[in-house]
This record gives sequence, structure tokens and C-alpha cells, in this order.
Amino acid sequence: MTDQNEMEKQPPNIKDTAFAGALSERYLAYAMSTIVARSLPDVRDGLKPVHRRLLFAMRQLKLDPNTGFKKCARVVGDVIGKYHPHGDVAVYDAMVRLAQDFAVRYPLVDGQGNFGNIDGDRAAAMRYTEARLTPTAIALMDGLDDNAVDFDKTYDGEEEEPSVMPAAFPNLLANGSSGIAVGMATNIPSHNVGEICDALQYLIKHPDCPIEKMLDYIQGPDFPTGGVLAETRANIVKAYTTGRGAMKVRARWEKEELSHGQYQIIVTEIPYGIPKSDLIMKIAKLLSEKKLPFLADVRDESTDKVRIVLEPKSRTVPAEQLMEHLFKSTDLQINFNLNMNVLDADHTPRVMNIKEVLAAFLKHRDNVLIRRSKFRLDKIAHRMELLQGFLITYLNLDRVIEIIRNEDDPKPVMMREFSLSEVQVEAILNMRLRSLKRLEEEALKKEFEDLALEKAGLEGLLVDEQARFAKIGEEIAAIKKQFGQKTELGARRTMVAEAAPVVDMPIEALIEKEPITVVLSKKGWIRALKGHVDVADIKFKEGDDLKLSVRTYTTDNIVFFATNGRFYTLLGDKVTGGRGFGEPLRLSIDLPEDADVVAMFVYKTDEKWLVASQNGKGFIVESKDIIAQTRGGKIVLNVATGDKAYLCRLVAGDHVAVIGTNRKMIVFQTAEIPTMTRGSGVILQKYIEAKLSDVKFFNMVEGLAFPSGNGIHVERNMQLWLSRRASIGKFPPVGFPRSNKFGS
Repeated sequence: MTDQNEMEKQPPNIKDTAFAGALSERYLAYAMSTIVARSLPDVRDGLKPVHRRLLFAMRQLKLDPNTGFKKCARVVGDVIGKYHPHGDVAVYDAMVRLAQDFAVRYPLVDGQGNFGNIDGDRAAAMRYTEARLTPTAIALMDGLDDNAVDFDKTYDGEEEEPSVMPAAFPNLLANGSSGIAVGMATNIPSHNVGEICDALQYLIKHPDCPIEKMLDYIQGPDFPTGGVLAETRANIVKAYTTGRGAMKVRARWEKEELSHGQYQIIVTEIPYGIPKSDLIMKIAKLLSEKKLPFLADVRDESTDKVRIVLEPKSRTVPAEQLMEHLFKSTDLQINFNLNMNVLDADHTPRVMNIKEVLAAFLKHRDNVLIRRSKFRLDKIAHRMELLQGFLITYLNLDRVIEIIRNEDDPKPVMMREFSLSEVQVEAILNMRLRSLKRLEEEALKKEFEDLALEKAGLEGLLVDEQARFAKIGEEIAAIKKQFGQKTELGARRTMVAEAAPVVDMPIEALIEKEPITVVLSKKGWIRALKGHVDVADIKFKEGDDLKLSVRTYTTDNIVFFATNGRFYTLLGDKVTGGRGFGEPLRLSIDLPEDADVVAMFVYKTDEKWLVASQNGKGFIVESKDIIAQTRGGKIVLNVATGDKAYLCRLVAGDHVAVIGTNRKMIVFQTAEIPTMTRGSGVILQKYIEAKLSDVKFFNMVEGLAFPSGNGIHVERNMQLWLSRRASIGKFPPVGFPRSNKFGS
């Protein structure tokens, strides 16, 4: 009864909802909030909400380029207090980035104080730094006072903020943007404003032009840190056509000649987004690990300009060869992954190509021009109305003065007698006596005529799209003049290479060739001993012992064949050295716990290997088909359930001898075994309650050699065991080992 009463008292606004439905509904709301209000830029002004609110707050504080600086803490306080209810650290970090000339191609904030550096050091606290707007930011907000864009209520409803900036400056492409939302991301590089303006001018005149034509003007990204865009024209066109693609960016370097034929390499520009200190540390780490055989030393001699010194190990090493290896091994070369995912004018996220982005910018500028023209027309109409009233006053000055002096309420009398509006009468009554002179009357007539002319021009602009875009073209030309290639800020920084220079280097050229002995223990520990040593004296962990060993060089590939039928490849230089017991092989290759290595050998071209399972099935595989490119290895021998890969033998002879655990042996021609790249193979020998024990290739004229007693016995008369593949076989020759192994 009590429970029923409590249910009856339950508030009426509570209703039962499926948890899955409520969760998905709320997650969708969160996802859209992240996409629209945080992570993706608007295609029209290239800004995210936090950046837009920062600039607007600074404008409200009158932090123009020609005024003094104000503390960043003051700006951040206004932003989070009025417009952006988020953490002060996030807002300040966004502000700092807008001021960093190595992070933003055309900074929107002029910072004073420590705003971080290209080494990755953070900016000073906001209480120590000061800031103001740059001319770029002013151009971005030009028109906010002219009703150029809509204003929305702030989060608390007390003030208003612009929903988008008028954006006379093409900020999205000029400064780029990056962000990660829910289920999507954006990564747009910066570009050269002069080139963007040229492309916009061409698009105005040729709206149906192909995308490739846009790229005759926009050569590619123009990063704040310069560098070299080492990409082909075809790849650049493809990336900008689809809105997605990867482009290689390299450091810019030069060869500096020294005395006695020596030289050093000077890196003057590094790829965008790579902290210089981290780059140098990684190069130094690879150098200490002997993974950069051509490099002797790396030094940072940078001041306000980047200067990284690379010393080659020998003057005979070509500089191009050294740099090519460094490009492949370090962040001196990166892939910039273009993803032009933006919010369109309807706040819908989508990936745009370069032409769609430029067209969206022009459409936005057209809307801004229309709104500003209408706003100006309203101002002109209001002013012309006042001017008409002033001119009527001059024509009837004596009567106006008489009415004002004699009437208790002159307003209705003047409105009735001269057919004036209330606005005109208010302006006349507020007119100063000093304005009542002949010269002022002439100025008013001239102003009225000028306004009438301007009004006609604006009205013509509103009905003529071609005239509007001609006006927009003039605005774009002004932006190019202010920020284009002929200015210090606008000069192109990133060099565009038609294709990256390719230097083909064998692996031996990249690694110091040193003799080593690779040892694998029974418990799966591997190590490399310097030199070609005798493995008989090698010590192992307690309970462990030698399983396999090979003598090779650091430049050779070592191949492992495992019971799961996979081949694995490991470069000799990658095998752990030192005086210890090595490390587990599974740290270097992805060998499953239930698999074990059955063979280890040095890779050589033009060799053939027999792979066989324990059930006696196998085939021959060529060496070119066993090299694995990944840690996961390469599957070659398919093994059935209950079976496993058992052995791998070098094919060296015209005949092959096969023996099983039942001590039955057969001999047949090597040609009977097929050569395959992958499969289960064919039956080598038939078994009844037995399995494969060993295989040996030999030449019939030389006979079959095997250990016997205290020496090696060679059996030359093999006719008794000679048969076809897949036979049962006969007992081996007298003296054959009881282990059923042919020996090495």
C-alpha cells in the first residue's frame, strides 16, 4: 500500500524511457555539439567558435593594431565570462596559437612576451603576456558594424556575438585548421594568400572552370615553417579534387663546404608541426643506436632562425644520399594528411574540394556585400531625409525662427506647415545656430547630391550580380595588395618540388657491415655476437641451451620458419647484441605462443627451399617468395588441424631422400616436388601410424652421405630405395643412425 501511495506521489514529468534510446539520443547531441561548436571550422571565415569569440572580445576591448597591448588574462577573462563558458587554459592556448608565427601562417593576434617557440616550449602564464589584434584579424572582422552578419545571443542571453565573421580575408585556406570531433576530423594546411586571391579572381571570371585550373594559381600548401612540398603535380591535384590526400613535406637544407674537401649539411627549415628539439633528440637517439651509418654528429646552432648542423661520417658520402636516408628515418620528412572537412553555411559538416571552398567564400562575400549595401542604403535614406528637412529650413529660415520663438509646441506646427516628418523636425530643433550660414547650406546640397549618387550606385549593385562580383574582385585585389606575395608576410615560404628526388640505396649502404654470429636458444632467446665465433663455448641461462645458429653480417636478412607455416624476416642489424643472454625473439617478430621456430638461415637470392609438415606433405618455394615485410610474417605452408610445419631444407641436388619415424626411407627425383608460393603441398612419403622424420637432397652420382659409427658413410647404390614420390619405402642402409636423421 505504501509503494502504491509513493507511485501516486511521483512527479508527472517523469516518464519511463529505454536506456539505450536515451543514451543514443544524448550521445548524438554531444557529438553534434562537439562537431559544430568546437572542432570543425566554418568554411566562410575559417574559424572555430573559440577563435571567433577571442577575436570579437579583443575587438570589444578596442585592441586594434595601432593601440596599446592588454594583458592576455583580461582578454581570456572577458571571453570565458561573456562568450565562451569553458576552461581558461583551453582559451588561452587557442589565443597563444593565433599569435605564434611558426604555428599560424598569418597570425591573428600580436603577442608581446613569451608566446612559446618552435622547440615546443610553452608560453608564459597569461598574467605575464599581452596581446592585441593584427591587421589580418581586422580584415577578418571588417563589416561587423555594418550588419554584415547575423548576431546570436551569448550563452547567458545578456549579450550578442557574431555567428560568423564577414571575412574579407580568406582565412580558412590562408591559415588552415585542424581538429578532431566525434567520428570525424579536419586537417587543412595553410596556403599563400596572394595565390588564393589569384584563384578567387579567376573563379569570379570563370565559375565553371575545372579544379585543375585552380591549382595553376594555388601551388599547394604554404606552411609557416617553410620546408619543401616534395609531391607530384598529379598527387596534389588528386588531393585537392577529393578534399583528402597525403602530401610529403621535407626539411629544406643546403650543403656547406668546409676546408680539405669536408662538408656539412645545414637544415634551415623543418616540416610544419614538428618541435625542433624533439626532432634533434630523435636524430641523436638513432645516431647513438647506430641506425644512421652516414651521420657522425648533429648540432643545434639555431637562434631566431633554424640552423641544424648535420656532420657526415665521411666526405665521400654524397649529401643527397645522406639526406635521403634521414628523410626515410626521421621527421625531417612527414606526410601531411589533407582532410578538408568543414561546416558549410548551413552548419552541415562535409568534405569539400578546393573549388567548393573558394566558391563558398565568394558566396559569403556576396551575402556580406548585399547586407552591407542594404545597411548603407538605410543610413543614406535616413541622412537624406534629414538633409531635406535642413534644406527646407534654409528656404524658410525666418518663418522657422518665428515658429520656434512664438509657439509653445513648435513641432506639430512645423510638421503641418512644411510637410516635415517627426525625425526631420527633431533634427531641425536640435540644429546649432552656427550651422545657419550660407556656406553650410551649400555643403548640405553637395552632400545630398553625393548621397543620391551613392544610393543609385548601391541600388544598382543589389540588382546586378555581375557588378557585385566586380566589387568583390576589387576587395580581393586590396587584400592581395596588403598581404600578397610582394609583402614580407605574404612571400611564399614553402618551396614546391614537382617530385621528390629519389636516391636508390641498397640496404648495405645504410648499415655498417659487420660480421656477427646469431644464436637462438631452445627457449626462444636470440642474440648477435660480434664476429664469426665458435658457438660451442657460448653460455646460456640455466635450463636453456643452443638450438640454432648462423654466421652472417649486419646487412643480411635472417629468415625464420615456424611451426605455424609462416616465414619471418629480421635484419641482422636489428638482432640484440651485447654480452647478456639476448632477448626473446617474440619481441622482434609476432610469433604466436603456440608456435616455435624450426629453421633459421640467411636469406640469399635465387635459392629454393623445401617446406614440409609433420604428416609428410610439402612443396618447394623460391626464396623471393618467403621474405616477410611485416612483423606478422608471411604464411607459406598451410597446415591442417593436428598437423604442424616440421622442417625447411635447402634444395641442393637432383634427388631427395625422405625417412619417417617408422624407419622407412624412399628416394625420388627432386623434379617430382612442385614449386609453389603457398599451399599444403603434396605427399612426400606415405605413413601408417608414423610421421616425417628427416629429408635430405643429394646428387645421385655422388651418393647419399649420412653419419655411421665414427665417420661419414656414403651409399652410392641407391637403386633399392629409388621409387616414386608418396611411396611407403624400405628400411635404410646398414649403419644408418637410429635417430632417423641424415645429419648436417
